[in-house]
This record gives sequence, structure tokens and C-alpha cells, in this order.
Amino acid sequence: MFRVTPQTGEPIYEQLIRQIKHAIASGAMKEGDQLPTVRELAAKLVINPNTVSRAYRELEREGLVETTAGRGSFVKISPPRLFREERKKRLQPYLQQLIAEARVLNFTDDELIELLKDMLRKFSSS
Repeated sequence: MFRVTPQTGEPIYEQLIRQIKHAIASGAMKEGDQLPTVRELAAKLVINPNTVSRAYRELEREGLVETTAGRGSFVKISPPRLFREERKKRLQPYLQQLIAEARVLNFTDDELIELLKDMLRKFSSS
């Protein structure tokens, strides 16, 4: 379910945090689901267990994961804030591409907004 790419320059624990948040936001992981144990995930990803522990601690600090000694780590909540942030992150590259293309085609901001509103109306009536 999770994978890391050390060459990206993004710290591995942050990659894990991002992927776990995405799994929660997308519904792939739900409240009460158990995360892999620190040792299991570290072995599978061939990384230091301390790296996994750091990611889990950060998720726990954010209130997304609850860890119980001897039982493991579980998804604690699916906060709407996370869903909103995750949805925005997923949409952002498309919006950036749209804006860049609009600039190349010399659309003004108002023209682009009007075009977007027209398209939204068409999708709403479908």
C-alpha cells in the first residue's frame, strides 16, 4: 500500500505521512483500520524502523492515528479538514495547468473565470 522513493529529496517519514493521510482522505483507510506494525512496514519498505515510528508519532500528534502498546496503530478519525486539504492538493496541478494554458492563450482572469462558470453550469445541468 505504501512506498518510498529516497531519491526525491523528500524525507521518507514525510512521504509516509503524506501517503497515510491520502489513504485516509480517499477512504482507502477508515476509522478503526490498523496500520502495519512499525517493524512490518520498515521491513517491507527496507527502511529504518525509527523512520516509521517518527511518521506514526507525527500522525498521532495530529490526531489521525492512535497507538496502543501491544495492539498497534489505528486510524483514529477521518477529519473533514483532511479531506478538504487532500482534495485541494489533488486538484491543484490541474488548476495550475489550466491557468498556465489560459495565460499562453492570453485569457484574462475574468474571461477564464467566466469560462469556468459556463463549464460548471453545463456539468450541473447534465
